Amino acid sequence: MKDECVYLHAWDTGSQAKSAIGQWMTFYNHRRPHTAHGGQPPAGVYFNSIETDQQTKAVA
Repeated sequence: MKDECVYLHAWDTGSQAKSAIGQWMTFYNHRRPHTAHGGQPPAGVYFNSIETDQQTKAVA
């Protein structure tokens, strides 16, 4: 996060930093592909695993 977001900006206020870091975290978790997850973002992997678990419990 520091290399890709924090070090690249010089915010004037803490609220600007908080907003920008929040946006970056949303991007990182929901849109940025991760090689460890086969090119899927972490949120996609997480929510797919929850749906699979719920479907498995419904069938059992």
